[in-house]
Amino acid sequence: MFSADSSGSGSTPARREPLLGRAWRSVASYFSEQRPSFWVAIAPALVVAALVYTRSPASNFIFDEQEALLANPYVNGHELGFLDAFRRDFWGLPPERTIGSYRPLPNLVWWVFWRISELPWLPHWVNIVVHAANAALVASFVLALSRERALSWFAGAAFLLSAVITEAVTGVVGLADVLGGLGVLLALHALRLPMAVMPFGVLGAVLLGLFSKESVLVAVPLVGWAALVTAPHLHPARPWCAGRATAAWLFAGLALVGYTYFRRHFFPIELPDALAEPLPDGTPLHQRAMHDFMRWFQQPRLPRDPINNPLVAADVPHRVAGALRVYWHGLGQVLLPFTLSGDYSYAAEPVPARVVSASSVFGGLLLVGPPLAGVACWVWGVLQRQRQAAPPAADAPGSVRDPLPGADGVGWALLALGLVWVPVAYFPHSNIPTLLPTVRAERFWYLPVIGASLVTSLVLARALAWRRLPTIVAAIFYFGFQALQARTHALHYSDDLAFWRAARTQVPGSAKAHLNYAVMVGARGRLDERLEAGQRAIDIAPEWAMAHVYQGDTLCRLRGERGWDGATMARHAWPHYKAGFVLNPNDVNLVALALQCLYDQKGLEPLRSELLALSDAHPTSWLDYLARDTLEHGDENRGVDPKYRPRGYNEGPKDRK
Repeated sequence: MFSADSSGSGSTPARREPLLGRAWRSVASYFSEQRPSFWVAIAPALVVAALVYTRSPASNFIFDEQEALLANPYVNGHELGFLDAFRRDFWGLPPERTIGSYRPLPNLVWWVFWRISELPWLPHWVNIVVHAANAALVASFVLALSRERALSWFAGAAFLLSAVITEAVTGVVGLADVLGGLGVLLALHALRLPMAVMPFGVLGAVLLGLFSKESVLVAVPLVGWAALVTAPHLHPARPWCAGRATAAWLFAGLALVGYTYFRRHFFPIELPDALAEPLPDGTPLHQRAMHDFMRWFQQPRLPRDPINNPLVAADVPHRVAGALRVYWHGLGQVLLPFTLSGDYSYAAEPVPARVVSASSVFGGLLLVGPPLAGVACWVWGVLQRQRQAAPPAADAPGSVRDPLPGADGVGWALLALGLVWVPVAYFPHSNIPTLLPTVRAERFWYLPVIGASLVTSLVLARALAWRRLPTIVAAIFYFGFQALQARTHALHYSDDLAFWRAARTQVPGSAKAHLNYAVMVGARGRLDERLEAGQRAIDIAPEWAMAHVYQGDTLCRLRGERGWDGATMARHAWPHYKAGFVLNPNDVNLVALALQCLYDQKGLEPLRSELLALSDAHPTSWLDYLARDTLEHGDENRGVDPKYRPRGYNEGPKDRK
């Protein structure tokens, strides 16, 4: 085969470019020649998100997925209709039994997918697709704002590959976060619309976010701020900054009001005592304002477990100090995610010993400082635009004007938006305004990372404009490290055992991680390993009733392997069971678990006198009732009354009503 321009002697064969080289040139030209509008950015975002975040198809239900899907009577029950999602909480419970978190849209999605497949892998893909769409929305918004190709691609990539939000993308329960992010990003894009229709776009987008996750209420201040900052760049002919900002604030606030009254009507709750009671005279104004807002908002009651959130046991100064320390640690994970875990419970983030420490000071500075810097950037950008618009006659004759870098002010607008965005978006999850069930979770950073990606992409784009080798290497390292850590963390979701093994390795101070790992290895018949991991949980949290009862349960199940009779087994298991009963005699699930194993392993009768004595010491408790009932009717019920037995692992809801 000869080249087309060959003639006579001296002609040479045409050289075909290797397939890999052609593929590389095609990919490179895609990013270097095309501007990342949504439909251009979505294709590579889907490919990269699938490569980075996909979990194993053989994965089972992990951590919160047990309660959110498997035990959710709305998702997998047969007695509730599709629209009953608006009358149930995130876990499928009615208002009188709720543990908080009213998020109907994720439940609607799960209801549909559960009827296609009862495996977690399929609904997990919804998270991946929505996250890819969100990354494309970030890139296309920055493009509309800046008209800069490289900056826009960097913004989308920084958000797409942020390893700290792997939990939100790879874990099925993270659907609430990615859908909430979708609502907020659609609200940002609504700011691109003409003034006449923009407010209604904001209204619809914020409603979408709020019905996905209640923390989207941060869109009320953030979308208005974004409208104020971006109006001169999105609408240079008619910016109308004050008018657009006011309309965005008003209609985002209207969405919050509409959502709140809708939830209060279809999901009425009883106010907790702390909100039902008026505050005493002399309460500071900011506390009174927060109390009045929470009373109006009527947030469903949230569980308070010192294992999941040790800050519930702290006074206000120590709680704030602990929250600032957690914020500081989280910011570090956003930039350099060396450690990622699905659990940070006690004693990974304990109540701080001192109110003032390096971590709390850095956390406080980074909570307050960036918004102030963001406002300063906005003011500077406004002054810069005015300077550029000034007539040249003000210069001395013959002088030469040197344009400032980024003369149009886009860089200052991105900084102003991103610096304010990060702390404001994180604040509802900070444990400062209200205590959350969890002290720290990586999925809390999904909304803040939107703002962080704006700042990161701006820094990278401006640094790479110099075309210096160190900056190129730094950019490659940043994106490569984020992608590697995200992929590694996604592999932790291979199954429940891998998840908790990684959690206790990454956060060795978490008693919950060790105990859950013990349960996982025990379910696979490795009881000696379960015994060791369970003891580690007790060492970390000696006042945790669950750790003691589960350790007693391990010894109870070891009867066959050790060749014990019922009395010998009871003698080994009883000290742990007793410790757990004393610590929490009213945990019906723990008491029932222990009594059932004792019955099954012939250890109940040898402990009759000890059980009755302990019951007498805790009258009217669940221990008192179940111990006496099981001793009297155990043979009839084959152990504990079935209606009080705890739900088994990988088992659906006991009550589908």
